[in-house]
Amino acid sequence: MTAAHAVSIAVTFVWLGMVVAISFLEAPLKFRAPGVTVRLGLGIGRLVFRALNVTEVVWAALLVAGLLVGGLPAGVLVAGATAVAVLVVQLVGVRPRLTRRSDRVLAGEEVPRSHAHYAYIGLEVVKVVALLVTGMLLLGA
Repeated sequence: MTAAHAVSIAVTFVWLGMVVAISFLEAPLKFRAPGVTVRLGLGIGRLVFRALNVTEVVWAALLVAGLLVGGLPAGVLVAGATAVAVLVVQLVGVRPRLTRRSDRVLAGEEVPRSHAHYAYIGLEVVKVVALLVTGMLLLGA
């Protein structure tokens, strides 16, 4: 196993763990905590997801570098590229809409529920599956 291969495995599973922990545990649970209002939860969520997304960009760059250097099978490259592509769609296509909506909520405006959240969650599921597949293929390569 090369260093690039080992780094790719580590990056993939750390990235996967962060997404699962934040998107599927922290995000929904914070609104159930006593005293957490929608505005407070959104403010916390914006900070947490901004930090997660910055970290994800770093992991994605490291994964791309490791996959390109590693000379790995096409399946690994496709699975890894899927995770990275989903992240790009989230950051460019969905997050700006969520940010505009949360800006309005934080300003005290009453706004309808956001369909963009469903898109983001759906993309998170696809990204989790892509990262899991990437990691498993890397372990088998």
